[in-house]
Amino acid sequence: MEREQALKILNALANGVHPATGEVFAADSPYQHPDTVRALFDAVRAMESGSGRGAATRERKTGDVPANTFVRWTAEEEERLAAAFDSGKTSAELARLHNRSRAAIEARLLKMGKIDVSALTVQLRYIKKNDDAGDARGG
Repeated sequence: MEREQALKILNALANGVHPATGEVFAADSPYQHPDTVRALFDAVRAMESGSGRGAATRERKTGDVPANTFVRWTAEEEERLAAAFDSGKTSAELARLHNRSRAAIEARLLKMGKIDVSALTVQLRYIKKNDDAGDARGG
């Protein structure tokens, strides 16, 4: 079915009209139920805005999230991170190795004292006040 034809049918149904005959649906018709009408108008908007591809985009975005997102750091993983960082690996390389985002890597390195705020290459959502200024630590 052509996209334009599908849109015409959905629009007709959403407006309470039989798409083939032009007959107006009775008030007790399932097509006149408020939830059905809303769903049909949502479907029309989705098709018109091209978000028929939205589901694939959402899946791809979800697939792009590193596997260890929201997984707690273990002491062993921190040790591996520190060793790899000390050997000269970049935050991008470390992110791939640990299945985490660059922000997660840099936030952990900051917390471990391996880097300071000036070394960040990504913007973190939050930075503790004492991480923001060296003199806040009493130094």
